[in-house]
Amino acid sequence: MNNSARMQELITLKTIAETLNHSSTLQPMLQNVLGQLLDLTGLTTGWIFLMDTSHEYEFVADRNLPPALTYRDKQPMKCGSCWCVDKYRGGRLHNAVNILNCKRLEDAEEQRTADTGGITHHATVPLRSAERSYGLMNVAAPGKNHFTDSELALLQSVALQIGGALERIRLFEAEQRRARLFSKAGEFGGELAKMAAGAGTRLCLVADRVTRLIGETFADWPVAALFEPEDDGYSLRSLYSGSSLSREGIAADGQLLPLLMKGAASSRPVRASATELAELRRGTGDNGTRLKAAFVATVPSWCQQPAVLIIGCSGKEEEAAQVDAVVIEAVVEHITVTLERVKLEEQQRLLTRLEERNRLARDLHDSVSQLLFSLSLTAKGVESMLTGENDGPAAAAVRDMHQLSQTALQEMRSLIRQLRPAGLEAGLLAALQEYGAMLRLEVRAEMEGVSQLPSLIEETLWRIGQEALNNVVKHAGIGAADIRLRLLPDRAVLRIADQGRGGAQERPVTGVAHYGLANMRHRAELQGGSCTIASSPGNGTVVEAVIPLNRFSR
Repeated sequence: MNNSARMQELITLKTIAETLNHSSTLQPMLQNVLGQLLDLTGLTTGWIFLMDTSHEYEFVADRNLPPALTYRDKQPMKCGSCWCVDKYRGGRLHNAVNILNCKRLEDAEEQRTADTGGITHHATVPLRSAERSYGLMNVAAPGKNHFTDSELALLQSVALQIGGALERIRLFEAEQRRARLFSKAGEFGGELAKMAAGAGTRLCLVADRVTRLIGETFADWPVAALFEPEDDGYSLRSLYSGSSLSREGIAADGQLLPLLMKGAASSRPVRASATELAELRRGTGDNGTRLKAAFVATVPSWCQQPAVLIIGCSGKEEEAAQVDAVVIEAVVEHITVTLERVKLEEQQRLLTRLEERNRLARDLHDSVSQLLFSLSLTAKGVESMLTGENDGPAAAAVRDMHQLSQTALQEMRSLIRQLRPAGLEAGLLAALQEYGAMLRLEVRAEMEGVSQLPSLIEETLWRIGQEALNNVVKHAGIGAADIRLRLLPDRAVLRIADQGRGGAQERPVTGVAHYGLANMRHRAELQGGSCTIASSPGNGTVVEAVIPLNRFSR
């Protein structure tokens, strides 16, 4: 190589290096560098493909493409494959090489779509740094069908410079993404706390809004889906995709079920494989333009089994995916802390309510109950004074007063027992049997399954059972009832049946007479369940309450 050629090569490398050092935006940088390289080397045409870790290529820069490659908005450069792309994907492109002919130009000639500008051959140069490969650059000129070793060496040096700049920009973009996402994670945590405060003790309200809040907060995460455990699998609870929330779109089966199971078994976010990502794309109607990666992580649910959250990310590069995984872990922590706080507040409200009932029971016992007892004793004494020779209307009135005071005292004692339930520590069925005995009712109890009921659900079933037993005493005209408690994996079912006179027909409950029936339904619905009453004259009455266990309370 003569001195003039060597000097031109050094000028080329210096100019390229200065351009790269002063650039921080990817596409303009590549466009400028490509133009400078062509001007300094006397070549006329060039283009650059970047490729991600899945080997999907992106056409990012070009200069002076012939008409055969520019028609339909440069469609020949955006789809299909060619020798250089295939060789890069196969890991066989390590240095700058001569390409005998360009397949894209050959196809254009065969189809006679447009003029190739006299270009038939090009040189292909891989773009890489010391750490990784980023894509490839092609350069050409009309009538040039061979590149010398010195030309290829220069192109190789320029490609290494470009690769180093790409590494720097990728790392810079990853840090920018990290800062942006962590800032959004802080906003998410604040909004989630406000949402939880407005939801009271209803975990379901938090769960239903989590996916929407993720989608609206993180523009880099276009898809968020929440799955809740159901039997031996999962069911979609909510999906945020395309700026809308729905409960349909992704089936928790096929390739997604193993992903959900992996996520549930891991304490850290798990990345979806290419096959699982493709399944998620099909479920959301994405053609690959938005979803470049996806992660699955666990979040607390209403009962023992956790729910599973899938977040689809738009970051193409490995650095972006690594950043997303760290931020997703922080977001899951926000969700976990918030839901646990809601649970603790719920328990605190329950304890406060129980303490207030106990206080009210004590006050009633110490005041109203004692007064009724004194009234009953006084009426009894007056009645004894008026019996015999003085027996008349006054004595009859006092006897009625005595009986009414006795009845009121019994009702008060029953009310105190209801306010201050005893025996729940021995289990729901034992408490209901004890309550039935207090009502002079024979209660036959049966239980199926073994599971520890959450305290709020246990109290709900206790109150429903109390009301049902009260109705047996008041309306059934029979002294026995059957209770069956079934503890299934996903729900608790309490059934109270009697063989009495029946007649409390299933109908809209209005008025004082049906307040107890409406109250039972309301208690069940507050926990996301239902309460049905089936009754007909002469066939008895069946009350059945169903409360979900492994779901968020709806």
